[in-house]
Amino acid sequence: MKFETLAVHAGRRPEAVTGSVAPPLYLSTTFERDAHMVPLGGHTYIRESHPMQSLLEDALFPLEGGAGALVFGSGMAAGVSLLQTLPAGAHVVLPDDAYYGWRVAAQEFLPRWGLTASFCAMDDLAAVRRAVTPATKLVFVETPSNPLLRVSDIAAIAEIARAAGARTAVDNTSATPALQRPLDLGADVAIHSVTKYFGGHSDVHGGALIFKRRDETFEKAMHVRHILGAVLAPFNAWLVLRGLRSLAVRVAAHSAHAFAVARAMEKHPAVSRVNYPGLPSHPGHAVAARQMSAFGGMMSFHVKAGREAAIAAVSKASLFVRATSLGAVESLIEHRASSEGATSPTPQDLIRLSVGLEHPDDLIADLNQALA
Repeated sequence: MKFETLAVHAGRRPEAVTGSVAPPLYLSTTFERDAHMVPLGGHTYIRESHPMQSLLEDALFPLEGGAGALVFGSGMAAGVSLLQTLPAGAHVVLPDDAYYGWRVAAQEFLPRWGLTASFCAMDDLAAVRRAVTPATKLVFVETPSNPLLRVSDIAAIAEIARAAGARTAVDNTSATPALQRPLDLGADVAIHSVTKYFGGHSDVHGGALIFKRRDETFEKAMHVRHILGAVLAPFNAWLVLRGLRSLAVRVAAHSAHAFAVARAMEKHPAVSRVNYPGLPSHPGHAVAARQMSAFGGMMSFHVKAGREAAIAAVSKASLFVRATSLGAVESLIEHRASSEGATSPTPQDLIRLSVGLEHPDDLIADLNQALA
């Protein structure tokens, strides 16, 4: 079955009572048992499971070609729950340009849990090999990365991790399974902030882990969620499920629009470099072309005149919305270093874009006037 068809129909169940085509929304936090104390519908309490969670999980895992999915209250909650399945003393390898929340987690929280972490350039396979140790239990990949749009070779990194007895997890939020399927390339887990392209409308918050196998790690992550409570609310699950139905066509449009904007910015005299894996000039273009069907809606670029000029351009944008996040219908712009704070390692001359569904000519015109 083609992805477009799968996204529309994944998780669909006949609604016997009313025949509703759209899934009903169940908001209950607790569920009734019969006289023998058996749950009437298979659920007992919302922190353990609920109908909307089950429906969304059943819809998600086929999209990545997995065997099971778990949904959470946020993307970070999903990723951190995976880390909490690791034994004390385990080592984690993270990308040196990972989303800033992962850097904070590695520096402030992992040591408290008895875990260690190191960072390396994931687009350099020799650096990955050097970073992996006998204690490594998880190699975390983010490709394309945020906000530098670096590309990592998923299959090669998964092979390195497997040889060391470690698992590979890939943050596939930016590409989505519409463009890239990490589990097919050897990864063990795909991580998502469903807040982004899965939801697609800047109105829902959540995360997901999608597993190649329903194994011990799957069970441990489910136990972490149950006990520590990072569950996804029913209405949020319903909104994400709705977003999935249009995922394929939205991501195709995001990709086409971002490619047009990236090509225009590559020619702009005020721009020194564009980070977009769809451009032949991108150092990871060949790898991206091999493991992605298109190149997504995220891009960033560097302003020649530096930090103040970059901030000024962001402030002058009128069609692009000045806001943090990505993957929604409206285009967003931000000076990423300012968003991340004083300790941000992001280049100060960098502007990050989430290219939306507006016409690319209008987006290019807005950037041209902002950079003037």
